[in-house]
Amino acid sequence: MNIVNKLYRAGVIFISLAIVWLAGANAVQAASLSMSPASGTFSVDNTFNVSLFLDTQGKEINALKIFIKFPANKLQLVSPMTGNSIVTLWTTQPQFNNQAGTIELQGGIPNGINTSSGLITTLTFRVNAVGGAAVKFLDNSKILLNDGEGTNVLAQTSNGVFDLSLPPPNGPIAVSETHPDQSRWYSQPSVILAWTADEQEVEGYSYVLNNDPVDIPDNVSEGMKEKVIYKNLANSKHYFHIKSLRDEAWGGVSHFVVNIDATPPAEFPIDILPSKKTSEKQPVIKFTTTDNLSGIEHYELKFVPLQREAAALAGNSNQPFFIEALSPFVAPELELGEYDVIVRVYDKAGNFRDAVERLKIVRPLLQISASEGLIIKESITISWIWLSIIGVILAIVLIYISWRLRKKHYQLDKLSKHKSAKKLPVRVKEQLEELKKFRQKYGKTILLLLFLSAALFFGHPSLAQQTELDPPLITTISKNISNEDIFYIAGKAEAADIKVVIYLQNLRSGETSSYSVNSDKRGDWFYRHDAFLSSGEYLLWVQGKIGEQMSPPSPQAKIAVRSTAIQFGGSRISRETLYAGIMALALAAVLGLIAYIIYHSYHIRKKSQQLIKEVAEVEEAVRRGFAVLRRDVEAELAVIKKAKFSRSLSRQEKILEKSLLKDMERVERRIGKEILDVEKLEHFK
Repeated sequence: MNIVNKLYRAGVIFISLAIVWLAGANAVQAASLSMSPASGTFSVDNTFNVSLFLDTQGKEINALKIFIKFPANKLQLVSPMTGNSIVTLWTTQPQFNNQAGTIELQGGIPNGINTSSGLITTLTFRVNAVGGAAVKFLDNSKILLNDGEGTNVLAQTSNGVFDLSLPPPNGPIAVSETHPDQSRWYSQPSVILAWTADEQEVEGYSYVLNNDPVDIPDNVSEGMKEKVIYKNLANSKHYFHIKSLRDEAWGGVSHFVVNIDATPPAEFPIDILPSKKTSEKQPVIKFTTTDNLSGIEHYELKFVPLQREAAALAGNSNQPFFIEALSPFVAPELELGEYDVIVRVYDKAGNFRDAVERLKIVRPLLQISASEGLIIKESITISWIWLSIIGVILAIVLIYISWRLRKKHYQLDKLSKHKSAKKLPVRVKEQLEELKKFRQKYGKTILLLLFLSAALFFGHPSLAQQTELDPPLITTISKNISNEDIFYIAGKAEAADIKVVIYLQNLRSGETSSYSVNSDKRGDWFYRHDAFLSSGEYLLWVQGKIGEQMSPPSPQAKIAVRSTAIQFGGSRISRETLYAGIMALALAAVLGLIAYIIYHSYHIRKKSQQLIKEVAEVEEAVRRGFAVLRRDVEAELAVIKKAKFSRSLSRQEKILEKSLLKDMERVERRIGKEILDVEKLEHFK
């Protein structure tokens, strides 16, 4: 058996290695698209060329379809040049749209081609505005294999990022003490611009401020002053153009850009999940907004406790700090009470806007715990065992009560059938028969009645690059989580903008995944996984990366993900949800039994009252009959008593007297009992 297991494991390892090798081989041979140059600095009103190259990675391709996107507000395509292209047959002429900033290239190579740097086309762009511009291949681009099936083998694209600037100064050099950096945005709407005179004697300056990047001022001198102030400028990109006059000739023009954004980002709402009033102590805060000009720089968030107890427990109650945050943000564990959630957003000009939402953390009345059971007001815990016992007892009691009521209901139905068939209960019939006999001789009577009530209670379950890069430091990690909790990790790098690579290895399957995030300007980094982890144990470590330089791995940390969810394909059901569902079904069953009991109780009461009334009428008639009978018996006895005084009684008369006295005694008992029964019925009603 051990030999079989070893052979099986060896086979699995061999197949796995083969799959990895084949996948690696395919990846190496996948085609790629690139741009040349991939970067550069170009000035406004000038043109530059970008060539597109194809590397088939040893494979033969025969067709391509390429889609490219560029910023239409900064670049304009002059024309694509296709004279030296490897594409010999253009199925449609290259198409471009300067308003939308799109390019479409579609063609074929009839005999196929295998190349490592095949020129597809050269694009000529004109620079219209300053700033950064990205020219990129879109995801729907395709490189088709010459295999008769048109297999897409495009696996990698390299885009171009270009810096667009103003032309070099040809006239006086302009500077600004209020807006010194031409690439930054400022919230100050008033601008001070100054310029320096060159060594030659200047007779005057002409300048203008407008929205044209490369405008030329007119030939009218503005005088000899070397500073100008523009106040309350509109939010936009402004361009200052200046030239000087000397020897009655105007010189070259210099340009200076001023970026003004004095408007804060747009107003925005704060969404709190699961709700603004919740028993969840770590709610999720979601927020997002836009800024039309400079763009969003970052968000900050803080929780302001509104109750003294919560503030004391939270610390820093007098001045809670803002922390930089990303949406969605998982709040730290909060104490019970009310909080104001304040989200502040900054744009790249330094403007900010606040949004405030009220959050209330309340004590859950009922809470379902997969490990503990039913928790009532966070103080009383009923384990699953006791819940099961209580549930079974409750079910038995309800079923028994339902059975008894059903039985009584059917008994009353039978009595009702007797009534509808003009039949009286057997016992009443017997009494009437006795009364008939006594009618011939004297009399008889009747009664019987019942009622049942049940009560039940139930509860509702709620259910900078160095010689050697140091590894990043892990400061926070979600160690004790379940497979329905989001995994996160945070730490600190030794510098800003260091790429932190997070490695996560599943100890059960051996599979290792990697994820990356960049550190912020303070060196802090934070990563939140975008999906749930499957249950099991994991090893975790990180590495820093700057360019191609990697730091040594950090010390490994071990985390365990417990199973609290049941998965059906892509759907997940937590154990709490499953238990809550079972308890909801049990509650529905209890409510059904209660409804069943109420139904039968109602009909029993209704039919019982009707029968009581009818039987009481019969009993009254019987009682009256016995009263009449008593009078007759007393009359007979009176006659016999008179005979005693006049003469001695005969033997037959003595027997009759004895019989009459006995019947009289029976009649007395009957009348007394029936009167008592009727009184009970009257009291019952």
